[in-house]
Amino acid sequence: MNKIQRFWETFLKETKRDSNTTYMSHFYFELTEYWANELLRLVLIGQKQATASSYQSYMIEGEPLPKIGDLNIVTDFDGNPQGVIETTQITILPFKDLTFEIVKREGEDDTLESWQKGHIKFFQAEGQKIGYTFDENMLVVFEDFKLIYKIED
Repeated sequence: MNKIQRFWETFLKETKRDSNTTYMSHFYFELTEYWANELLRLVLIGQKQATASSYQSYMIEGEPLPKIGDLNIVTDFDGNPQGVIETTQITILPFKDLTFEIVKREGEDDTLESWQKGHIKFFQAEGQKIGYTFDENMLVVFEDFKLIYKIED
């Protein structure tokens, strides 16, 4: 049994959930070790409560779009599970239509301009890696979540 399976079984037991409960995926945020671990830290302290993904990445990778109630395991950059998040809201909008009122829930930036700059860089890098081109009209899947379980220190 691998570390993700062990973590999931511990989560189910400690939260008294049905043993047939499943998770959608396990992942880390961002593309680099520094940002993956920093964004995980923000989730674990309750500051980061949302994430933004390109709609195209779901289509290219054949992944289902997130939906309310989905459970996901968040890991550090090395794939060590650290917590479980539950999707609470999904908003799909063109990049250019995302407001600071929406994106501030990601807990990463103090201004819309800062958020846009960082996410343009991310979407350009991801697009180059998996095969899409960023533009301002690109659909973004904005997923709000709550941390429902974490490993205690």
